[in-house]
Amino acid sequence: MTDSEVSLLLHCAAWRGLLQAQVQVELSERFNRQTDPAVDRHIEEVWTERVSKEPWLFNGSKFRLHSFCLSSSSVSHPACTPPPHNPSSDRAEEQQGDTPHSRQRMEKSCITHSLHDAAQSSLDRRSRAVNQVESADSVSALSPASSTFSKNADDPEPLLTLRLGLTCYKDYLGTNWSCRVAELRQRGEAEFGDALALLAQPLGVGGVLCTADGQVVLIRRSQKVAEAGGLLDMPGGHPEPKVVCERLGQAVCEEQISVDMMQQRPVVSELFSSVCAEIRDEVNIPLSSLGEPVLMGVALNHTSADRPSAEFYVSCSLTSDEVRKLYWKGGAEAHESTDIVFLGRTEVLQLDISSPLWAELCPSAKGAVLLYQTVRPDSARGQRQPDAQPIASEKRSR
Repeated sequence: MTDSEVSLLLHCAAWRGLLQAQVQVELSERFNRQTDPAVDRHIEEVWTERVSKEPWLFNGSKFRLHSFCLSSSSVSHPACTPPPHNPSSDRAEEQQGDTPHSRQRMEKSCITHSLHDAAQSSLDRRSRAVNQVESADSVSALSPASSTFSKNADDPEPLLTLRLGLTCYKDYLGTNWSCRVAELRQRGEAEFGDALALLAQPLGVGGVLCTADGQVVLIRRSQKVAEAGGLLDMPGGHPEPKVVCERLGQAVCEEQISVDMMQQRPVVSELFSSVCAEIRDEVNIPLSSLGEPVLMGVALNHTSADRPSAEFYVSCSLTSDEVRKLYWKGGAEAHESTDIVFLGRTEVLQLDISSPLWAELCPSAKGAVLLYQTVRPDSARGQRQPDAQPIASEKRSR
């Protein structure tokens, strides 16, 4: 199924989703947005105008998804980590065997994807430059003997590495949502060999929340939220760099947060825990009623210049009636939605572009549904799907 608003960057169907221990991050300032005085002035102008019309908006630091590396499940192999930044290496010559216009590329048995179909050739060069001189020690591969796992497995090895920098909500509205986004993409490609170089690309999170009686929870977005007002969505938001700093004992304002204040494992913890925090705040479900989040993959929202969102599956020990009652009592972010809707698992699995309800879903919810249908995380986990690939991004027409 294809939809012009959304596609899948990566899915984890081979393992029916990944647990927190199977994910790690690489943090670096070179994964930040490229700055430019003219672009920064434009961002300030857009922000001033938006806040004047929507005074409830506020800025905040976010994580920026630059690229990722997903380990092969069938062979042991060297790891994927970036070298010191070398701008000229972003334009490295194509290596033998590379297919620049393919969304899948194997390097030293590490499957690496970048973030944008229209700029695939340049982004292949970017990820290749990151991977060319990688260390063999920082990302463990999944060996054939450990290709089956459960949440009780002893120290499961990382399968997925997310390469993250920092950005902010103001930059997001002034780049991904700018009326000049096409120009920014063209400049990024021309000046940096990367169509996304000047875009914020904040990483969002969303959760397919399933109740004890087999109902998937959706909420109708308020007209006062910045995006997709009035449409149905999954609970979600963003992992917050400030929360990571606070957990590390660092009291800092949003504007002062930098990558060197971060640590790898606390960032991964925030990525997974943030989706549960959003469910708690938006649906008013206590954390004690939520299961361990399972990462299904990352979807791209084409209505906001391919902004990425990590989508999770989260089980709930409460029934739909219990969840409904808690929702109407109101949570910390009750103002962000106006209604709650429940769909049976089977109905969600059968949703497609021809379904009347599909048009009511916002792009992020569509991405979550596509990942849920692809990964089937509530099936028997730990058992590889026989025909599934460890990564498969949907081809799509732009």
